[in-house]
Amino acid sequence: MLKGFKDFLLRGNVIDLAVAVVIGTAFTAIVTAVVNSIINPLISLFLKADAAGNFGIPVQSIYGETVVFPIGDLITAIISFLAVAAVVYFVFVLPMNTFKAHVEARKGTPAEEPEEEPAAASEAELLVEIRDLLKAQRGA
Repeated sequence: MLKGFKDFLLRGNVIDLAVAVVIGTAFTAIVTAVVNSIINPLISLFLKADAAGNFGIPVQSIYGETVVFPIGDLITAIISFLAVAAVVYFVFVLPMNTFKAHVEARKGTPAEEPEEEPAAASEAELLVEIRDLLKAQRGA
């Protein structure tokens, strides 16, 4: 049981996953800072902020108060998600797919063609072999 766990840890998937989580966390902090310091002020030029500092679409309530739907957090989350998804795709997924395509293309080169496997024996041939082996076993 411990050998299997050790093999799992040393296979590299756990280390790759840990690195991805750490890099993702660090990149999320960068994206959040960019959104809070650049995107949010740009959006606040067009949308009104409420008393808590959340900006959004102001709507008059039935009691005469102005209610602001705070869409700033939603916009921040969408921009953060798109930025992180773009980085993950262009830094991890696209190079890996390109590498896999390159490896698959190299497998098809004539220098590395695998040997052809012998044709599988038919059922009749296998039964004849089994019969012959049983006869040899009985005779011995």
